[in-house]
Parts: sequence; C-alpha cells; structure tokens
Amino acid sequence: MDVLENFERWKSFLGEQVDKAQAMGVSDDQIALVAKKMGDFLANKVDPKNPQERLLKEMWDISDEDEQRTLAKIMVKLADRAH
Repeated sequence: MDVLENFERWKSFLGEQVDKAQAMGVSDDQIALVAKKMGDFLANKVDPKNPQERLLKEMWDISDEDEQRTLAKIMVKLADRAH
C-alpha cells in the first residue's frame, strides 16, 4: 500500500521525517516552511487518496498563505504526535 493511501501511515511517515529533521538541527520554522511547500505540491499535483486527504486539500484550496502556513504547522504537530 502506498504511503499516501492510508492517513495513519502518512502521519507516521511525516512524523519520521520531522524527527530526522529535528535530529539534524533543523528549526521548527524551517520544518514548517518545507511542510508548506509540500502542501502546495500535494494540493496541486496529487489526487487525494482518502477522505482525510480530501478534507485537507479542500481546506488548503480555500486558505490564504497565512492559513496554509498554519495548516502546515498543524500537520507537523499532528505528525510529530503520531510518531
């Protein structure tokens, strides 16, 4: 199963990446910036594979830049907690 097809697996994968970045000394602001860029990419290039991703995409699409940064930070927190 692809990591994007299962939301729990996606959160775990993202949490692992956040842990690795933190271990390398990457700041929370830098992690959030990368998460924002990843959110932009996913929203524009990847079809949602499950209801959670569909909801996130809809929220992303109607959000302005500040709201998208906030959503990205929330996803990082969610992933960090899941891992």
